[in-house]
Amino acid sequence: MKRTTIFALLMALAAGAEAQGYRLTFNLEGSTDTMLYVGRHYRDRLELVDSARRGKDGSYVFKGKQALPRGVYALVHQGGEKAVGDFMVDDSRQFTLSADAKLTAATVKVTGSAANTAMFAYMAREASARKEVEAIRERKKDPATKAQAEAEEKALVDDILAYEAKARHPKKRQLFFDLVNFFDDIEVPDSVENKAYYYRTHYWDRVFATADSKRPLPMRELMYTPQMFNKMNFFFFNQLYHADSDTINKEIDRLAERIGNDTELLRYVFDHIEPRYFRSTRNIGWDAVWCHLVETYYLKGRCPWVTEGTLHNMRYNYNRIRQSLIGATGQELLMADTNQSPNPEDWVSSYSFPTPYVILWFWDPDCHHCQEQSAELKALYDDMVSRGKKRFEVYAVGYENDVDKWKRYVREHDFRWVNVGGPNVNIDYQEAYNVHGAPTMIILNERHEIIMNKTIPIKNLMGFLDNYEKRQKAENRKN
Repeated sequence: MKRTTIFALLMALAAGAEAQGYRLTFNLEGSTDTMLYVGRHYRDRLELVDSARRGKDGSYVFKGKQALPRGVYALVHQGGEKAVGDFMVDDSRQFTLSADAKLTAATVKVTGSAANTAMFAYMAREASARKEVEAIRERKKDPATKAQAEAEEKALVDDILAYEAKARHPKKRQLFFDLVNFFDDIEVPDSVENKAYYYRTHYWDRVFATADSKRPLPMRELMYTPQMFNKMNFFFFNQLYHADSDTINKEIDRLAERIGNDTELLRYVFDHIEPRYFRSTRNIGWDAVWCHLVETYYLKGRCPWVTEGTLHNMRYNYNRIRQSLIGATGQELLMADTNQSPNPEDWVSSYSFPTPYVILWFWDPDCHHCQEQSAELKALYDDMVSRGKKRFEVYAVGYENDVDKWKRYVREHDFRWVNVGGPNVNIDYQEAYNVHGAPTMIILNERHEIIMNKTIPIKNLMGFLDNYEKRQKAENRKN
């Protein structure tokens, strides 16, 4: 697994400082900002904690009577949104930093802060090494210089590794390197057979299994490091991006167990992941993850920061969405076909077909994408019928208030599947199947269970059914 790269690490505000003032002076050559800010990172945003106007000599001086806590801060442009760069506040809170307007590491000169001197020297060495590697790789493309370039590349890599090992040595005890080592990725033993599972289940070991005395900052203050956010965001939306909902739910529960009763840290995580799992239109199973979050944590009082109004909306959406989760039994629809009979005895049931699968197809004749996808579905359906290999029936619900327009479109395009629509229906199908747009595809198996609740491309439909049947056979063999 890839180790944390030091030059990309951007730490932020910490706590527990001694009661002393601070005076931080920045001389930025070429800076056009009339004001700069000092900020800290909280998840993916910056919280501003101080400001300073450019003096007559061009410098920016931040000062205060109460000490800034230890950590790495962001120097922020006028406007308060874009960072110039990051700097350290360790035991020294009286220092001067001179650099170009972009705070480029190679231009930084520091007086009065060993922590900043060490950090920017390291960052400058990393940047220089990258440029050297790029130049060497260009020369490797030329057969005449390839051998010499390869030798230089090996020597450079060895030099970088030695430099990094020395800089990161635990005995140095500088906050920047402490944080780098703390957030470094876990190592997966070669003897482990399922490396992905090991990595996933041990991902948080360094953060939560380390004693407080060994942490570079107290646990609560680690929330104010962007690396904590990066670690959390990578875990859920990279490492677990393609995982099934059961796996994601288990990892959420494992992390919540590690966090325990620390509601501030739980909020730090949940406020970020909950909106992204809610109503995802791209990822299969993410609606089940959201329902698990709501049912297990929000509705059971484990998220006291949430208002009653928000909980009310969550409960409403939860009760509606859970009905259409994969694995749930799809509710029976009874609707009038193109004859539009008002007599319920004439309505067509979505349960009434002998095929292994039923595709509930909610579509709108005015929707261009619906028109394209319906044409592709018709071609596939007609081909199955002509070959006598009908694997599914299509229960096509016209998502259109103008019944005459819907009926005319059906007739003109010769849709030979089951066409239903209009106001004559037994239940609110939008609520029953969480339909909030067209086209929407729901696939039911022969037991009327939902096996897909996302609209997948028609070209992938037969492959999905094949894979579903393979999984079912494999599960049956296990049982």
